Order: sequence, then structure tokens, then C-alpha cells
Amino acid sequence: MVSQALCDRPISQWLVLKSTLSHWLMTPTFIVLPLLILVLLPWMIPRLRWRRFWSGLGTILLVVYFSATFPLTIAVAKKGLVTFLPPDPGTTADAIVVLGRGEPFRDSRVQVAAELWKNHRAPFIFASGVGDGSEIVQKLKAKGIPDAALGEEHCSQTTKENALFTASILQPRGIKKILLVTDSPHMLRSRLTFKNVGFEVISHTTPIPSQLTSTKKAMLMFYEYMGLVSYGLRGNFLKQNLPQQDHPPVAKIKNSANFDLQKQQMKDNTEISYLL
Repeated sequence: MVSQALCDRPISQWLVLKSTLSHWLMTPTFIVLPLLILVLLPWMIPRLRWRRFWSGLGTILLVVYFSATFPLTIAVAKKGLVTFLPPDPGTTADAIVVLGRGEPFRDSRVQVAAELWKNHRAPFIFASGVGDGSEIVQKLKAKGIPDAALGEEHCSQTTKENALFTASILQPRGIKKILLVTDSPHMLRSRLTFKNVGFEVISHTTPIPSQLTSTKKAMLMFYEYMGLVSYGLRGNFLKQNLPQQDHPPVAKIKNSANFDLQKQQMKDNTEISYLL
């Protein structure tokens, strides 16, 4: 069950903080200038102890920062995130679940989900994510998917909430096997999270948007590795026992002032969506 209170929440301050940090890390001036100062300043201060250490540290961090955006580095990092993903076997499922990840990722997910539905892989498409659920459904309608084959929740702010809120709505309706649609770096964390709220998951990945800069792609990989560690330490990959309800209501707040504010926050801080 997704309650009205969950939908009415403001965007998590932790997500806003991570978005701010992401913006800072993706602005080279904010990184390179302080590191150059760290490299050069110790040699300008007479009798400074550990000058070689601080200057060397700055040099190493500069090398790491710039090498992180190399195409080879990004490719290797992505390979590590997808190596253990089983391929889509092409079998049918009870539903297609599309995870929101922000506007740059939206069109490719809509296209993939529509093709899966038209190929009779599942009779129902469910979109999940604040700032994305309703928008994805509208785009799917524009592609000719009927209302009866569509559902959504627009309250979840994290991957864990994507899984919990989706399970609370779909599992009481007998939906156990899902085709999970999200980008390839996000899939491993999403798959593990959805499996551990009781779904049988078929992974179907979408590409990383080509318009993302190399710095944003590198940041995306970094946060996915950090997300895997964080979720693992917090037990988010452990089996969850969810209370069942016959017809859990989905909060309808499309016209509420607070939801409009949330959508505006997502537009003003697009990097938030990459971190969920």
C-alpha cells in the first residue's frame, strides 16, 4: 500500500545533498583548482612539514579524477556492473516494471517497454518513481498502449522504495514474475532489491543516454558501486516480508501543489534522479 503521506513527502534531504555533491564533482573547476592548489601551495610555504606528502596526494587525486572520465575507465566500470546479470531469456512475465531515472533516461525506457508489451512479453506495464511514474505512463499512452494495460506509482524516491511500493501494489494482484526495465548500470542493484521483496525478476536493460557527458557517465558508475555497497551494508538485499493487502490503493496526487513542487525540484536538480 502506498499511502498519501508517502506521496506528500518533500524530496529527501539526503538525496538533495547527494545531488549537490554530484553537481560539485561534475564541475571540473570545483575539483581541479583546489587540487592544483594542494599540489603547488606546499612548495610555496617555507619549512612546511610533509610537503612532499600533500603535493603527492594532490597529484594522485588529479590523475584519478581525470582518468575516471576516460572511455576505457567507464567501459571497465560498466562491465563490472553487468558481468553477473543473466541475459533476458525471452520468456513471458506477469508485468513489465519500468523504473524512473530522470528525463534523459525516459524515452529509451518507454520505447523498450512498449516493444516488450507489443511482443506479448507481459500484459501489463507498471512505471515507478517520483517525477517519472506519471510521465512514463503518458508517453506509453501516446504509443498506443491502452489504459487498462498501464499502472504507476509516483511516490518512491529510491530504488528500495521502487521495489517496496511496486510490491505492495502488484503482488496482492498475483503479479510475481516481472520484466524489470532500467539502464544497465542500475540493473544489478535494482534486480537484487526487487528479488528480495519477493519478485522473480527478468532483467531487460536500456542504454545509457548518449547525451550524457563522460563526467556524468563516470559519476553514474561511481554512485552505482557506492549504492551496491550501501544497500548491502544496510541489508536491502536481504529477504523482505511484506504485508499483503487485496486491493492496496495508490495515492492520487497528480493535482496537488506538493507534487507539482516535487516535480519542479526534480527538474531543477536533474542529477537527483541518477542517484536514486
